[in-house]
Amino acid sequence: MSFLAGKKIVVMGVANKRSIAWGCAQALRNQGAEVIYTYQSERMKKPLERLLTGEEFLVECDVASDESIERAFEEIKEYAGEIHGVVHAVAYANKEDLQGEVTEISREGYALAQDISAYSLIAVTRFAQPILADNSGIVTLTYLGAERAVPNYNMMGIAKAALESAVRYLAADLSPKKIRVNGISAGAIKTLAVTGVKDYQKLIQLSEDRTPDHIGVTIEEVGNACAFLISPLSSGIIGEVIFVDKGVHLS
Repeated sequence: MSFLAGKKIVVMGVANKRSIAWGCAQALRNQGAEVIYTYQSERMKKPLERLLTGEEFLVECDVASDESIERAFEEIKEYAGEIHGVVHAVAYANKEDLQGEVTEISREGYALAQDISAYSLIAVTRFAQPILADNSGIVTLTYLGAERAVPNYNMMGIAKAALESAVRYLAADLSPKKIRVNGISAGAIKTLAVTGVKDYQKLIQLSEDRTPDHIGVTIEEVGNACAFLISPLSSGIIGEVIFVDKGVHLS
């Protein structure tokens, strides 16, 4: 039996078929879950719709706005009643803040990246919490740049470090309420987000070279780990950031 049969999971951040969020959504569906998708704006809705059958429930949610997040989860509640998990795969930083020296990051750029990439997990959790069923899971996506100084990752690495800290504090708050919060530190994959990083081809090649079999991780592999963390099978895992990078972090 599929281990997510009958569950309803919200997935945030699908941009196209190469998105890690799409790999997560596919894995969740493969395990029997119904996936509810959010999109930032009408412009982002159209490419998402092209991936879907037309039967899925979609809701607009701009994580830069508490009002938009609250409205989205009110719509989800009206549709689903309760949900069994949230996949938070949302991040953003100005391109100029991903290169050069960290001292050149503007105050405005810092605030923007932290708001969208880290604070949004806290805001989403606040409004999702009332409709999350017992033994449900929240999973967010991070990267090795949160722990190490990765060239041309700069501001996003700083924001991801804040995100990983938020995972631990949220997990401590919510685990008594039977809601698990965890993160996945995914390896470098050619996604829309990664192409915004200067010399991203070198980053991906270096990542592949550091895996034991010299083959990079896939969105399907990250998705499978996400499905596990969302599911009750991971009931003993709380506040963790799990590497799904084919061993890149080992060296």
